[in-house]
Amino acid sequence: MLVVLVCGIGLGSAAALTLSAFSDNLVFFVSPSDLVKSAFNGRQVRLGGLVEAGTVEKSSGGQAGARFKVTDGSASVPVTFKGILPDLFREGQGVVVLGVEQNDGVFRASEVLAKHDEAYMPKEVAEALKKSGRWNPASGPPPPASTWNQPATEKPPG
Repeated sequence: MLVVLVCGIGLGSAAALTLSAFSDNLVFFVSPSDLVKSAFNGRQVRLGGLVEAGTVEKSSGGQAGARFKVTDGSASVPVTFKGILPDLFREGQGVVVLGVEQNDGVFRASEVLAKHDEAYMPKEVAEALKKSGRWNPASGPPPPASTWNQPATEKPPG
């Protein structure tokens, strides 16, 4: 009976250590709407969406970096990044940023990934556009990112 008890304690400890290691390395993928609604403050996440038009401000001086907003059409999150942006980074382009949301609501990115395909749209962004009524996949490609922050009742130009 003692051997079974010791084996059970050993197995339980091993399982607890394994689950602890997984939770430390787990990084969630969220859309801007999810980030605004949920409390991810201080936890590292991947934020996916499109770079909002007119919001990119590249750092001046000797330090590389930028400030911009990531949007899914329903919500926008301000992002700061210190470092060299990918060559494919631009307004209206799909982007995934890895970082932490601070208490002031600004997402501090440690890594910025830009997708090479201009038609790229993260699944979460596509779902947010469908839910908000801004895009029906049966009616064609998604609307241009420049129209996403207009009220849903407005018709996009074009």
